[in-house]
Amino acid sequence: MRPYQIVSVLARRGLLQPTLPHRSLGQVRALTTWGFGLSGEARGAAARRPSGIAIVDESGRLTYAELIAQAERVTRVLLARGVRPGDRVAVLARNSRDLVIAMLAIDQLGGDVVLLNTGFAAEQLAAAAQAYGIGLVVHDEEFGPLLADTAVAALDLADLMALGDGPAGRGRAVRPPARRGHVIVLTSGTTGTPKGAPRRNPGGVDSFVAIIERIPLHATDRVLISAPIFHTWGFAALQLCFGLQATIVLRRRFESATAYADLVEHDCQVMFAVPVMIQRLHEWRSANPGPQPPALRVVATSGSRLPATLPVPFMDDFGDVLYSLYGSTEASWVTIAVPEQLRAHPDTAGTPPLATRVALLDADLAEVPDGDVGQFYVANSMVFEGYLGGADSHRHDGLIATGDLGRHVDGLYYVDGRVDQMIVSGGENVYPAAVEDALCALEGVAEAAVLGVSDPEFGQRLIAFVVAAPGADVDGEAVRAALRGHISRFALPREVRVVDASPRNETGKVSLVALSALLAPKEAQGGVTGPH
Repeated sequence: MRPYQIVSVLARRGLLQPTLPHRSLGQVRALTTWGFGLSGEARGAAARRPSGIAIVDESGRLTYAELIAQAERVTRVLLARGVRPGDRVAVLARNSRDLVIAMLAIDQLGGDVVLLNTGFAAEQLAAAAQAYGIGLVVHDEEFGPLLADTAVAALDLADLMALGDGPAGRGRAVRPPARRGHVIVLTSGTTGTPKGAPRRNPGGVDSFVAIIERIPLHATDRVLISAPIFHTWGFAALQLCFGLQATIVLRRRFESATAYADLVEHDCQVMFAVPVMIQRLHEWRSANPGPQPPALRVVATSGSRLPATLPVPFMDDFGDVLYSLYGSTEASWVTIAVPEQLRAHPDTAGTPPLATRVALLDADLAEVPDGDVGQFYVANSMVFEGYLGGADSHRHDGLIATGDLGRHVDGLYYVDGRVDQMIVSGGENVYPAAVEDALCALEGVAEAAVLGVSDPEFGQRLIAFVVAAPGADVDGEAVRAALRGHISRFALPREVRVVDASPRNETGKVSLVALSALLAPKEAQGGVTGPH
C-alpha cells in the first residue's frame, strides 16, 4: 500500500486531526513500543483520548484510561499466578468489559489469548485445551459448571477482576514483554476438534486502512458490537474500534429490541453484526415500526453468508448503510460489498479492498474465465500463517485457498458455497446457496437450508428445510411446487420440510450436524453435504 493512500484514508476518516502534542506523542510511543496489535491499539487510544469512553456495557461506562489501568491490574494478578510470556490462556465469555480486560491483560504479558466459542460442549473444550496446551481458562460464571466437567484449570472472570482490585493488582507499571503474544481464534469444530488459527500481529496500519477505506468508519465513532468477540468478525471489530478510539457498546446477548434501543440511546453510528442478527433486527423493526436510529451510518456484517433476499428490504428500512465483508478465519478478508452494489446485486460479495489480491482457480490452479466457477484464493496483509500443530490451508503463488467457490461477473465477485458443500446430483453440480436464495424469495419463507443426502440413483438428492415467515402458513409440497420454474430441474429439492427454526451455532451459522440429526438414519447414510 502506497504512503499517499494511507495518509489520504486516515485523513478522510478523521484520524489525523490535531490534538495536544503530548497526546500525539503518547499514541506514537504506544504503537511503536507495543506494536499494532490489541494492546498497542488500546494503549494508543488511551494516550490520545484518555477520558474518552472506551466501553459501555451492563456495568456502566469505562474510559480508555480506566480500561488500561484495569487491564494492568489483571496482568499483575496473572503474573503472580505464574502465567508467563508464551503461555496460552483461554477466555470463555460473552461480550463485556471483563472479556476485553482479560484479553488485554493476557496480551500485555506476552501470553497467547485463545478465544473459546461459548457454544462449545465440555468435550470440545477439553479437547481444545489438551490439543493446544491451554494452561488456564478464565470464564464467565455461567460456564463454571461446564468447565467443572473437564480437567482444565479455570478461574471465574468476576473473581479475577476482584483480585485485580486488591493487593495483588498493585505494583509497578506493566512493561512490554520481550515476546509478543498472539490471539488464537478456534474454528467452529462442527466436524471434530476445533482448529486453532493464530491471528497475525499487524506490522503497521495497512490492514486497518484496507478496511476503513471501504467501510466508512470514523474516529471516535460510537459502535455497537453485537457480533461475538470470540469470533473473527467480532474480534476484528474490537481491533478496529481501538484504532478509531471509538466508544464500544457491548451486550452479553443479542436481542433485537435491546440492540435497537442501544442504537438509539447511545446514538450509535456503527453496528457490527453477523447476518442472522441483521435479519432478526429487520424482522423486529417490521413488527415495530418507528423512527430510525438517527446517527446510524454503517451496519457491517460478516461471519456467514448474507441471504440475497435481505439487503434491499433491510436498506429500505434502515437506509443505505449495509456493508458485507466476505472473509474467513484463515484469510481475514477477501471482498467487501457496499450499499450501492448490494442494492443492484443483493447476492454479490463485492470487490477486494486495497492491497488485496483475489484469484478464482480451477482444479489445475488455472484462472477461470469470467462467469465460470472457481475456488477463491486470496492474498492480503493478514492471511494467517497456519494452524496450530502445523496444518495449513492450500497455498499457490502467494495466495491462500478459502475453501469457497465463486464467480467474477461484470467486475463483481459472487460466492456460490463451500467446496465441500457442492452437491452432485445426477452428474450436475448444485450449489446450496442458489437454491436457498430461490426458496427465501418465495412468499411465506423466511429462512432456508439445503442438504445433499445419498441417493442410489442420482448419487445425491436435495432436501430443503424452510422456516415460515411470521404469520405465514407454509406447506412443504406447496413450496416445492412454487419453486419449479425458478431453478433448474436438477436443483429442485426432492423434499421440502418445514421446521420451527433453523438450528444455529453461537456465531449464527446454520448447523449442518443439527440439521442432519433431523434426518432418518437411512437418509443420512453415506454422508451429508450442505451449509455448516
